[in-house]
Formats: sequence, C-alpha cells, structure tokens
Amino acid sequence: MVKLKVTTVGSSAGVVLPREVLARLKIEKGDTLFLTEAPDGYRITPFDPDFERQMQLARQVMRARRNVLKELAK
Repeated sequence: MVKLKVTTVGSSAGVVLPREVLARLKIEKGDTLFLTEAPDGYRITPFDPDFERQMQLARQVMRARRNVLKELAK
C-alpha cells in the first residue's frame, strides 16, 4: 500500500506519485493517466478504457470478417 498526500498544485489539488509507482505504471512526467470508477473505489491507469473497448470490438469484427478483409486488402 502506498499512502499519498493531497497537495496544492496551482489553484487545484493533486497528488505526487512516488518514483516506484511511476516505474511500475511505465509512465513519465507529462504522460496522461485515466481515473475510472471501480466497484471497490477508483482505478488509475495509463490505458484509455474507452479505446480498449473499441479495440476489442474491432478485433471481433476482424475475426468474424477475416475473408472480406483479405479481399479488400488485395
């Protein structure tokens, strides 16, 4: 467990992530993070959950329409 303190950032509030957390998330200063609500609280992730859902749907279509896509690629 990592305890974070809310601090003032300009006229807003923010938290500082420890270097170990940044390394584990594979993020650097300036990267975008996504905060999503989860059943047990909130989740912070570097991955866009909406984009991931769109990619899952695209994979399903590509799998189902493989032959059509091969023909279009010619």
